[in-house]
Amino acid sequence: MTSYSEIVSTARNAFNRDLTKPLDFRIKQLKALYRLLEENGDDLVEAIRKDLKKPKTEALLAEVETTKNQIKGALYQIHEWVKPEQTETNIILILDKTYILPQPYGVVLVIGAWNYPFLLVSSPLLGAIAAGNCVIIKPSERAPETARILKKLIPQYLHRECFHVVTGGVPETTALLNERFDYIFYTGSPPVGKKIREASNKYLTPVTLELGGKSPVYIDDEVDINLAVRRIIWGKMLNLGQTCVAPDYILCSKRSETRFIEIAKKTLVEFFGDDPELSPDLARIVNNEHFERIVKFLSCGKIAIGGDYDAKEKYIAPTVLIDVKETDSIMQEEIFGPVLPIITVQNADDAIKFINKREKPLTLYLFTSNKNLLKKFEVSTSSGSMCVNDTMVHLSVDTLPFGGVGMSGMGTYMGKFSFDTFSHKRSVLVRSLNVFGEYMGK
Repeated sequence: MTSYSEIVSTARNAFNRDLTKPLDFRIKQLKALYRLLEENGDDLVEAIRKDLKKPKTEALLAEVETTKNQIKGALYQIHEWVKPEQTETNIILILDKTYILPQPYGVVLVIGAWNYPFLLVSSPLLGAIAAGNCVIIKPSERAPETARILKKLIPQYLHRECFHVVTGGVPETTALLNERFDYIFYTGSPPVGKKIREASNKYLTPVTLELGGKSPVYIDDEVDINLAVRRIIWGKMLNLGQTCVAPDYILCSKRSETRFIEIAKKTLVEFFGDDPELSPDLARIVNNEHFERIVKFLSCGKIAIGGDYDAKEKYIAPTVLIDVKETDSIMQEEIFGPVLPIITVQNADDAIKFINKREKPLTLYLFTSNKNLLKKFEVSTSSGSMCVNDTMVHLSVDTLPFGGVGMSGMGTYMGKFSFDTFSHKRSVLVRSLNVFGEYMGK
């Protein structure tokens, strides 16, 4: 069995021989990754289904097709991305040339998460490839089928010296982090993110940490509540709530709470039928540990909708809780499941105070048609991103950077921002050999 040191050494030797740096090589590898998806999309979807019981259409669109679209975007724009950025000089160096040169860091470690087990490695992977890096991929052990197929397919399609897949659990990841990397990209929980950050300090390795948090929703009384409910329920139940930017809890008035519950009951039947457990459009909780953790939340407050669960199937019904207290256990950690608590507040100011007492979330959702209220939330709150009058859809816009702030993460990616993340911005000044310029500087 090849040791981690040998794997990293192989990648580093490839990088030091400049294999990954030519633009033609990067384009060839991106096209190979696209071909991997074209030729093995069904197998990837099936692996994801086995790991999460995720609906096939959801897995196809959210993971395979999304990655293909990101690759297309990178191929279309990479010629512009790699160009040096010309900058202005000062009057003393007026005859000289200055520019910023994007350069690959070297050997990158990408550690993926289980909830989108393919997308959360493929998306940073393609950004690292576009930037000219070698990459070691560590998929989540909690999605073993997806990890297995990645380990099989990556060396079949991508350059074997430059791109590697390492599988295993916590011991393997810990051992891997003892190696020296030039950049680490991690997606997962804040507690593990802290450990990644600590490990990176040994060599002062830069990191991107895509974490999570409790993403709040505030509903203004004057908004179209029917539309708001549909969009919130859709975003919450995608992947059965196991999405880092899923709406975590709702803040609204008592009046809006009553209307929300009334409409949500009808909406859930429309989306998933009279018995949601039989719906082909709902995933399952990833494992028993997470299932048991989420079931305990059902004792918080009162169940207004749902509350059913099946341990054998690791199924929890779409659930709405009311009369939840700020001190309840469900409000102390990210839910990451199909349980949606509602906390009533008097007004927007109270909602802002509630949000600001907690760690900065990955995303903040606001439903309002009031421009002044929108401005107030923009100015008075902080979150990695903000989505107004919908949920989740901002992730589809690759001209927006995606990432957290504070405990929800550091660094961003998506589109050009992925290329920038995996590129060191090297400042270059080229002095003129013109003799006249020599006298001007004195």
